[in-house]
Amino acid sequence: MDRHRRSPWTDSSLSLLARGYAWLPDLRRHHPGPVARARLMGRPAVALHGPEAVRFFYDERHVVRDGALPEPVKSTLFGHGAVHSLDGAVHRLRKAMFLSLLADPDRVRSLVRAVETVWDASVPAWAEQPRVVLLDEAARVLTEGVCRWAGVPLSDGDAEPFARDLVAMVDGFATPGPRHWRGRSARRRREARLARLVNGVREGAVEVPTDCAVAVIARHRDADGELLAPRVAAVELLNVLRPTVAVCWFTAFVGHALHRWPENRDRLAGDDGPYAAAFAQEVRRFYPFAPFVGGRAAADLTFGDEPVGKGTLVLLDLYGQNHDPALWDDPYAFRPDRFLSRPGDLDLLVPQGGGDPATGHRCPGEAVVVGLLETLARRLARLEYTVPDQDLTISLARMIARPSSGFVLEPARPSGPLHAS
Repeated sequence: MDRHRRSPWTDSSLSLLARGYAWLPDLRRHHPGPVARARLMGRPAVALHGPEAVRFFYDERHVVRDGALPEPVKSTLFGHGAVHSLDGAVHRLRKAMFLSLLADPDRVRSLVRAVETVWDASVPAWAEQPRVVLLDEAARVLTEGVCRWAGVPLSDGDAEPFARDLVAMVDGFATPGPRHWRGRSARRRREARLARLVNGVREGAVEVPTDCAVAVIARHRDADGELLAPRVAAVELLNVLRPTVAVCWFTAFVGHALHRWPENRDRLAGDDGPYAAAFAQEVRRFYPFAPFVGGRAAADLTFGDEPVGKGTLVLLDLYGQNHDPALWDDPYAFRPDRFLSRPGDLDLLVPQGGGDPATGHRCPGEAVVVGLLETLARRLARLEYTVPDQDLTISLARMIARPSSGFVLEPARPSGPLHAS
């Protein structure tokens, strides 16, 4: 039997692990219609796709998160008790805390400036190194910048191991084996340290700015009026730090894009703000990041006249939607200009999920990601470097995907002004 035409009663978990980002688009391709059916981890699952599916998926009357996240994902990527696993009024109150930190334009600019400062201080030292692995160096820069902004104290030498742990949490959630166990260990280690920090702030033993992320999360009260348990507060603090540091993946993709399509470099290196924003969005659309998001059917539903039973695992295909020729002209071409002429649509471009960040589960830090990508892409375009022979393949079987080498530069030195206007 064709492996793509297996019965929906055949579990597809191993196929997902083997095929990665291609699994869900292939499933949909071989099961045309509004709903593609499968089983994952012994549970019935349906796959949805497209702007109408995004609106359906992010309606809490249809899809809820409670009970949908598998334990391996909680123990690496999100943490137990995180906002991602909540629904209803409890979710909205916890989400409002994140929106106050990550959606306010002044706070976003402040975070971007903090990262810019660290990047600009780091670049001169790169010329003294025989090689720079862009993904790793970007992770360190982002860690140091976001910790300064968030009020997380870092001693000398702390940024690099902290960056490795934050990267491990992202790198290990969708795979078995050593990467997964590194992610679990990293999360346990960092949750314990940040829980102690939260306790120190609450007890007055540690002083931090009153409006920083550490202080906001430490004093947040949930719908029951109680402070978050220190470990849950640590989880939510990591849910500010970790996604910011995950921009290192996109930064490596920026290096990859500038190498493959160098005609973008001069325009990006200039002061063309709209083009930098368009370039950032095209990187997010074109390159693989989150393969899909999942939830659980809240009731017996129908989508496109197809039944979806209560409790069914509902998957929203992100990678496939961002590369659908019915939605994007020439989707496998890297063309930043498409975002200069096309208005934004929250239900169309979904590299990190869809919906409205103010009311649903869409990432509240999306403005941070775009702002960081704009400034780091311009700074990278202004550097003079060579790209030595290396493995620049990006395997779609690897989740989370990355250039195999991490994108190596040698040497890197400033060329022209470092600061964007």
